[in-house]
Amino acid sequence: MASIKDLDVGEKFSSKLEEIRTKLLSQAMGEMLTESTVEFCQAHKQYMKSVLDTCSKKCREDETMFETIQGYTDELKRLSSSMKETNREQPEILGSIQDKESHKELLIQKIEKLKQEQIKNRELIQSQNKANKDRLKNLNRVKEIFQERLSLEIRKIQGEKLQFIFRNINHKNPQNAYTFLLRINEDGEYRSKFFFY
Repeated sequence: MASIKDLDVGEKFSSKLEEIRTKLLSQAMGEMLTESTVEFCQAHKQYMKSVLDTCSKKCREDETMFETIQGYTDELKRLSSSMKETNREQPEILGSIQDKESHKELLIQKIEKLKQEQIKNRELIQSQNKANKDRLKNLNRVKEIFQERLSLEIRKIQGEKLQFIFRNINHKNPQNAYTFLLRINEDGEYRSKFFFY
């Protein structure tokens, strides 16, 4: 083998080896870094796309939620306005109801009073009917007595006039008629005339 005489050759060789080693390392690292970077970039893109999709979906959901909230807010304002209007009308309605209740109470009291008066009137009418029936019985008895004893005959003449005819008054001539005419004038007064035949 040949001898190496140049002392710098070892150093040059070492430095060349180091250079090659560095070059190889940097190439290997570059390839490794490039592959990792590409994978990392793709993973990062997919992750960012997933995050962007999630954010877009969340944004749409938030917009829908904000629209719903706005709708509820508008409905709440409308209901609040309606309640204020109702609250303004409520005293009038309550006053009207109270007036109707008091009017109802008055009507109930009047009805009760009228019922009591009707009961009293019915009792009065019944007692008057009984009294009238008793009077009518008495008058019929008296009429029968007058008819038997005095041959009384009662006739209705020309509307509001009554003619009473008595016989058997004169014992000497029992067929003689004595007439009594009774009528009521416009003032409600009785007018009478006596006749002898």
